[in-house]
Amino acid sequence: MSARLGIIGSPVAHSLSPAIQSAALEAAGIDATYDRWETPLDALPARLASLREPDCLGANVTIPHKQAVLSLLDDVSPLAAGIGAVNTIVNENGRLAGHNTDGGGFVAAIEEAGFAPSGKRFLLVGAGGAARGIAFALREAGAAALFISNRTASRAEALAGAVRASAVAFDAPPSGYDCVVNCTSAGMHGSGAEDALPCDPASSDPGTLIVDIVYAPEETPLLRAARAAGLPVLGGLPMLIHQGALAFELWTGRPAPLDAMREAARAALAGEAP
Repeated sequence: MSARLGIIGSPVAHSLSPAIQSAALEAAGIDATYDRWETPLDALPARLASLREPDCLGANVTIPHKQAVLSLLDDVSPLAAGIGAVNTIVNENGRLAGHNTDGGGFVAAIEEAGFAPSGKRFLLVGAGGAARGIAFALREAGAAALFISNRTASRAEALAGAVRASAVAFDAPPSGYDCVVNCTSAGMHGSGAEDALPCDPASSDPGTLIVDIVYAPEETPLLRAARAAGLPVLGGLPMLIHQGALAFELWTGRPAPLDAMREAARAALAGEAP
């Protein structure tokens, strides 16, 4: 009997996860399908109940349900509980366990790029769910100091208080850090702010790693500006792939076929780019 996986959210029509995970399942020789499960909020309890069926391995969760699913799960990992959001659900013999692989995917991506987070100083631009997940994961990875910048100062202060970080002014130059991370939608296709810069990388210190978690397009205005300033850069696609790889390993207990996932992600992204 073929097993089932999918992504739960609304909307999910443009998610790259089906392409990435379907390629991973095929490469690993696992008889399972991965589908888009469009789920309005009022249908969420029934959707999660269906995950308990024996043929279902679990699911990914995306906006707007990452917080709402918490009360419908049997177990939540300490990291996901701290973040207050779940992006991966595993069916453990009818019990549903919630995890969050977003921050772990970020850490894996920067480590793959040769940047070890331990002992480093990070500036996160943005104070939403992505920044929260990354901040918790960086704390676990031994970051020396975290700083949060957000257009709405109260949100930066709230996140800073939750993760033992410091809030800094949104218009402050991004200098004095080992790594600056854009956790906002600035520069993303369809955001309405495709040409926006979340900060000016030209003000960063030489050698500062500039990371943009936006993956569509692969090269954002921030990354172009950082390259022009002679700084090392990392786009958002590696984080997307690594958070998916961590989810794959939770569902299957097998190492994720990263090369197949990368190839599928780039092919899907090229096909969806306007």
